[in-house]
Amino acid sequence: MRRALIVPLLLATAAPIQAQTPPETNAPMTKIRYPDTRRVDVVDEQFGVQVADPYRWLENDVRNDPEVAAWVAAENKVTDAYLATLPGRDVLKARIKQLFDYERFGLPEHKGGRYFYAHNSGLQNQAVLFVRDGLDGTGRVLIDPNGWSKDGATALAEWLPSEDGKLLAYSIQDGGTDWRTVKVLDVATGKETGDTVNWAKYTMGLSWAKDGSGFFYSRYPEPPADAKFQALTENHKVYFHKLGTQQSADRLVYDTPAAPKQSHYAGITDDGRYLVISTSEGTDNKNLVHIVDLTDPAWKAKTVIGTLANEWSAIGNVGTKFWFTTDAGAPRQRIVTIDLADPALTPHEVVPEQKETLAGATIVGERLILNYMVDAATEVRRYTLDGAADGTVALPGIGTASGFGGDPHKGETFFAFTSFNYPTTIFRYDVATGKATPWATPKVAFKPEDYAVEQRFYASKDGTRVPMFIVRKKSVTGPAPTILYGYGGFNIPITPGFSAGRLAWLEQGGVFVVANIRGGGEYGKAWHDGGRLANKQNGFDDFIAAGETLIAQGVTGKGQLAIQGGSNGGLLVGAVTNQRPDLFAAALPAVGVMDMTRFDRFTAGRYWVDDFGYPSKEADFKRLYSYSPYHNVRSGVAYPAILVSTADTDDRVVPGHSFKYTAALQHADIGDKPHLIRIETRAGHGSGKPTDKVIEETADLWAFAAAWTGLPIRP
Repeated sequence: MRRALIVPLLLATAAPIQAQTPPETNAPMTKIRYPDTRRVDVVDEQFGVQVADPYRWLENDVRNDPEVAAWVAAENKVTDAYLATLPGRDVLKARIKQLFDYERFGLPEHKGGRYFYAHNSGLQNQAVLFVRDGLDGTGRVLIDPNGWSKDGATALAEWLPSEDGKLLAYSIQDGGTDWRTVKVLDVATGKETGDTVNWAKYTMGLSWAKDGSGFFYSRYPEPPADAKFQALTENHKVYFHKLGTQQSADRLVYDTPAAPKQSHYAGITDDGRYLVISTSEGTDNKNLVHIVDLTDPAWKAKTVIGTLANEWSAIGNVGTKFWFTTDAGAPRQRIVTIDLADPALTPHEVVPEQKETLAGATIVGERLILNYMVDAATEVRRYTLDGAADGTVALPGIGTASGFGGDPHKGETFFAFTSFNYPTTIFRYDVATGKATPWATPKVAFKPEDYAVEQRFYASKDGTRVPMFIVRKKSVTGPAPTILYGYGGFNIPITPGFSAGRLAWLEQGGVFVVANIRGGGEYGKAWHDGGRLANKQNGFDDFIAAGETLIAQGVTGKGQLAIQGGSNGGLLVGAVTNQRPDLFAAALPAVGVMDMTRFDRFTAGRYWVDDFGYPSKEADFKRLYSYSPYHNVRSGVAYPAILVSTADTDDRVVPGHSFKYTAALQHADIGDKPHLIRIETRAGHGSGKPTDKVIEETADLWAFAAAWTGLPIRP
C-alpha cells in the first residue's frame, strides 16, 4: 500500500532569482597555475565539420605512455595542493570516517542449508564473505579479500555457491578494472580447488550446473597485453567449465561469430534442466532468447525469441512453461508465459501492464513477486502464478527494495530496503505468512528523524512534469548550499538510497537533491526514449530546470548550487555546465563520457550507441558534437568551479575522456575559479573501490563544493 511522503509536497512559488544575493564563499581565490599541456595539430573532418582534437595524445594508456603518466602526476600535484587549502576538509574526512564505521550486510544466498553473505565491519576496505550453517548459525569467514593487496584495491566481486552449498565460484577484481579472474573454493575447508577462469568481464553470467560438476560463464577473447584497458570488447562467448580441468578445455556452448558485437549471458533454471541464453547488442533493453535442454548431450540452442526488438527476461519455469517479463506490447512491462512444448511459442499474458513501471520480478514460494516503481520509489506486489493479485509486501516507508531471490517452491526470501534517511537493512520474508522480519539492521550514528525527505514535481523547458527528491535536515528551512545530482540515461532509474558519505554534507546544513530526469527508467520506455538519441537534450533541459526551480522556490540561492553526476551523469554535468555556466557555483563531473565523437572506440563504448547514437552517422554526429563537453567549452564566459574526477584503471569510461576535457577547461579563458582534476590510482569506474579511497574522495568533493557554495563546515 502506498504511503505518504515524510514531508508533504511543497508547491509554493518563491521569489525571483534576481532578488537573491550571492553568498560569500569559503574558497581561496588565488589564481592557479595549471600544468602546461602539450597541444597537437589533430583535426578530423567529419561530414564537413573540422573537429579539432588538440589533446588526442591524452587518450593513451597511462601505464604505457610516460608523457601521459607525467601529466597525471602534474595535475594531481596541483589538485592536491589546492584541496589542502580548503577549510573544513579534515573535519569532513574525520566525520565521514565515523559515519562509515558501521556494520553493513549484503543479501544472503541460501544453498544446501548454508547462508552466504557479504559483511563489512565498518572501515574494512573490502567486504568479507561469510557463511553460516543454518539461518541462526554462527557466521565464519569464508573469503577475506582485505589481505589480497597492500592498498586494499583488490576486491571480491561476483560470487555464487553451488546448489548443495559445498563449492563457491568467486571472482577477483584488481584495482577497479572490469576484468575478472574466477576461482573455486571448497566451502568446508576454505581451500581453492585450483580451477581458474580468466578474461570474464562485466556481468559474466556465472551459473552452476545443478550437480556441481562445473559452471557456465561468459567471456571475451584475451586482448593484446598493451590494450588490456582500452581495446573494444567483442566476440563474447558462453562456455562451460568442468571442475578439475584447464580453461583451455572449457566447452564452447554458444557464440555468434557472424555478429561479433553481440553479448551472451546464460543462467540455469531452478530445476537444472535448461540453460537460458540472453543475447543483446548494445545497452538497449532488447534481447534474443535461446534455451538449451541440458538433458540433450548435444546442448543445441533452441530459438525462443529470434528478433532483437524487445526485452525478454526469463524469471522461472515449471516444466516446459516459462515466465518472462517483457516490454513487447507493454512499454512499462508485463508478465507472460511461453511453453516450449508449443510449436508456435506463443506468449500468453499473465499479469498485464500497469500504470507503474515493472522494475523486477522473481518467483518464490509459488508466487510472483513483482517490484514496481511508483514515482521512482518501490512498491512490491504479489501474484499467483496464473496472475491473480495476492496482496503486497509491506515496506518500512518510501524507498527502494531489492532482492527477493530464492527457490520458486520454497517460501523463504530476503530483500534489502533503503532510503535517503534509512540505512540499508536486510529483511527475511516468509511468503506463506507475508511477514517480513529484520535479518541485519545497521546502527549508524545519526538520527533519521532529524531529516526530511520530500518529493516535488516541476516543469521542464517543454512543460514535461519531472520529479525530484529533496533531502535536508528539518531545521534547514531557507535557501541553503545544495548538491543537485542526476544521471538520465540507459533506462536506469535513480531511486532513494542511503549514503553515509552524503550524510556528512546534510549534517552541515547542506541540501541534497536527486532530479529524476528523462533518459532514465523511472517511468518506463517512454521516459527513457524521451531523453536519449535525438531527445538527449531533454535530459539536459530537465536538469537545468531542476536547478532553476530549486532557486526559484527558495531551496537554494543563486551562487549556492553545485551539481554532481558520474559516468553518463558526468556527461550530463559537463554538458549543462557548458550550456548554463551562470546557473551553477560548482560542478563535480565524475568518470564522464566527455568526447562524444570518439566514445565508441574504446572498451565498452560501442554499446552506448543505443543511447547516444553513432558518431559515424551524420545526423547523430552533428547532434553529439553539439553537446560534447570536450568540444563545447565556451572561452570568454565565466565558468563555475569544477573538480573533475576519474581513475587510472577505469576501463569502462576510459580516463582519456576526463583528461582531454580537463585540458580543454584549463586552456580556455573561462575565469579564475579552479578547474581541476582528481585522478585516483588503482581504481576504476567505481566498483571495488576501497573504503579509505571512498572516504578521501568524498571529503575532497564535499570540501570543494562547500567552499564554492558557501557552506560553512563546523567541527
